[in-house]
Amino acid sequence: MAYGTGDVVAHRNGEEFTDYTSSSVSSNSSDHSTVRILVIDDEETLRESCASVLRVEGYQVSVCGRGEEALGLVKRGGYDVVMIDLCMTQVPGQELLRACLQAKPDTLVIMMTGNPTLNSAIDMLREGAWDYLPKPFSAAHLQVLTGRAAHLVTIARAASQQRRDISTQHGHSDKLTILGSAPAFQNAINLARKVATTDASVFITGESGTGKEMIAQFIHQHSRRSGRPLVAVNCAALPETLLESEMFGHVKGSFTGAIRDKAGLLEAANGGTLFLDELTEMSLATQAKLLRVLQDGMVRRVGSESVDAMVNVRFLAATNREPEQALEEGVLRRDLYYRLRVVPIRVPPLRERPTDIPLLASYFLAHYWARHRDRGAAAPFFSNGAIEVLQQHSWPGNVRELQNVIEHAVVLLDPGAEIAATDIPFLDGPSGGYAAQPLNMQFSDEQYHVARERLIATFEQGYLGWLVDRAAGNMSRAARIAGVDRTTLYRLMEKHDLHRDTRIKTR
Repeated sequence: MAYGTGDVVAHRNGEEFTDYTSSSVSSNSSDHSTVRILVIDDEETLRESCASVLRVEGYQVSVCGRGEEALGLVKRGGYDVVMIDLCMTQVPGQELLRACLQAKPDTLVIMMTGNPTLNSAIDMLREGAWDYLPKPFSAAHLQVLTGRAAHLVTIARAASQQRRDISTQHGHSDKLTILGSAPAFQNAINLARKVATTDASVFITGESGTGKEMIAQFIHQHSRRSGRPLVAVNCAALPETLLESEMFGHVKGSFTGAIRDKAGLLEAANGGTLFLDELTEMSLATQAKLLRVLQDGMVRRVGSESVDAMVNVRFLAATNREPEQALEEGVLRRDLYYRLRVVPIRVPPLRERPTDIPLLASYFLAHYWARHRDRGAAAPFFSNGAIEVLQQHSWPGNVRELQNVIEHAVVLLDPGAEIAATDIPFLDGPSGGYAAQPLNMQFSDEQYHVARERLIATFEQGYLGWLVDRAAGNMSRAARIAGVDRTTLYRLMEKHDLHRDTRIKTR
C-alpha cells in the first residue's frame, strides 16, 4: 500500500472517475470507535498496513489471512465493514463476499484486487460489494473510502435506533416512522407524546410539508383511542356544502342527490380521533356547527330537525397559517380556536432542523430504492458534497419536498452509485449551488444576424456548462438530459472549446 495523498483513479458501474477528496472528509473520528472493520488478505504486509492506518483513525479493526478462518468470521456477521482480497487462497474472495452478505446483508463490503478490470468491477458490484480498491492504493484513498462507509453506518444506526426506541417505549410505533433529533423537532415530539395519553384537543401549526399529519397520527397511535379510527378531513379539499355533508352526514332528500340517509365522518370517528387539516379553510357557518359538537357531542345531519347521534371524539386540528392572523382576518372563530387549542404544538420547518436532513434523506433513499428497484440491487449512497448541498438548501416545501427530491433522484440513479451534489434534482435550483449564468441582453451597434449569433453562442455556452455540471462530467448522462445524441453534444462542446470537466462557478 502506497502512503501518499495523490489522486486515485478507479471504476464504478463502468464509468471512470477521479476521486479528488482528501482524507479530511472522513467522518469524525469520535464516531469511528463503534465501527467494526475486518480486513481479509493473505498478504501480511498489506493487511497489517491497512489495520495500522484504520486503528489510527479510531476504528475497531480485526485482520485475517486464512480463507477458512475468514469464512467463519464473516458468517458470524459481527462487522460493519469488511475488506476482502478478491484473490484469496483456500476460499475465493467472491465466495467470502456472498457469505458475508448472506450473514449480514447491511454489511458494507470493499473488495481489493491487484488486477482490476471493468468486467471484474461490475461483477463485484453486482454480487453486492459496496465498493472496491485497486491495488496498490494510498493511505488517503483507504481513509476516504472507509470514512464514507463509517458515515453510512452511523446514519443507518441512528435511524434504526430511533425507530427501536419509539417502538419499545411507546407502543404502536411500528406503524409510523418519525425521524429527527433536532431540539426544536424533539420538543414537538415530546409534547405530542405527553398529550397523547389524554383526551385534550391539540392544535398543530407549521408550514406545508413539515409533517403536521404525521404528528396527528403519532398522537392517535400513542393514545388510548389507538384501537379506534383516526379520521382525517382536509378542509381545503372540499367545497363548503360538500364538506358540511361529509362532516355531519345528511338525511334523504336534504339536497339533490341525497337519495338515502348517510352518516358523516364525525359519526365514523366515534370513540376515536378526528383530524381537521387546514381548519382555517372551513367556513364560519360550518365552524359554528362543529363548535356545538365539541361542546355537547351532539351531531345533527344536514337536513335533519333533530339530533341524530351522540359522539365521543377526540379533536386534532392543523393549519399552515398563523392562527392569530386568521383570527384577525375573521376566518377563524375565536371560541372554536380556544376549544381546539388546549395544547398547541408547532412543527418546525426543515430549514430550522438541518441536522435532521442526512437522516431523513438516507431514510427516503432506502425506502424509495426498495420500492422502485429490483431486490438485491446495490443501493446508491450520498457523497459528503451531496449532504452538504442538501443541508444548505432552504427547502420551501419542507420534508415533503425532500421526499419528492429523493424519490426523483432514485429513479435516475445507477445501482451502487455515489450521489454527487449535481445529482440532486432541486425543483427550484439548489440554494447557493450551481446555476446557469443569465444571458447578456445588452446590444451595441451591430446587425441583427450578428446579435442573434452572439446571443445563441452565449446561451449554448451557458447551457452546456450547466449541463456538464448537472451530469458531473458524465457525457452519456448529459446527452440523456439534453435529449440529444453524444455526437451532437461533443460537436457543440468542441465548437465552444469546452471540456467535460467544465464547471459553472457561482460562488
